[in-house]
Amino acid sequence: MIEQLDDYILDHISPEPDHLKVLNRHVNTRLLYSRMCSGHLQGRLLKMLTAMINPRRVLELGTYAGYSALCIAEGLRRPEARIDTIEVEDELEDFIREHFSTTPLGQRIDLHIGDALEIIPRINRGDWDMVFIDANKRTYVDYIETLLPLLPVDAFILADNTLWDGKIIDTAVNHDAQTLGIAAFNDLVARHPQLETVILPLRDGLTLLRKTRL
Repeated sequence: MIEQLDDYILDHISPEPDHLKVLNRHVNTRLLYSRMCSGHLQGRLLKMLTAMINPRRVLELGTYAGYSALCIAEGLRRPEARIDTIEVEDELEDFIREHFSTTPLGQRIDLHIGDALEIIPRINRGDWDMVFIDANKRTYVDYIETLLPLLPVDAFILADNTLWDGKIIDTAVNHDAQTLGIAAFNDLVARHPQLETVILPLRDGLTLLRKTRL
């Protein structure tokens, strides 16, 4: 039944653009950990949320194959809007740039290779009004603590994998570093005085945050 519902959903949402179909196929044939790719459903949601938020500048932590960055770029409505995306694995750079070059959307994306916590201070201009976090789960708390002082009020943060296959329900049993990192992040943002928080049970969990005060 779940697989049938998944198929039904994909048949009743906006179609996946051709360049993303090719990218998704290449992820599955050329890269490890294909599950890390956002995919059709989450990609259409990222595009729609971006259009709704209408950001001037977007920061993405964790490019992986570039699928989510291209979906976000598709949702940009301001002519001047751009995306900074950071990927720690330098071996992915050629793959990412190859697929960014297949569509004009790639021209709106600035790719940075390296550790996000080191790169963020170097590229910060104080004008990110949307952030998508999909990087090292162990350091989600570090990301949010680094970013919050840099973001304006009403900035939106989207954080992926925040249900982590349900492991976060029992950290006494599931106490690996990634699960504990996600659990600590979830606890922090749920009670943070500067944040409004909601979790969507989409795929592996997508948390939507809005900065409500300085």
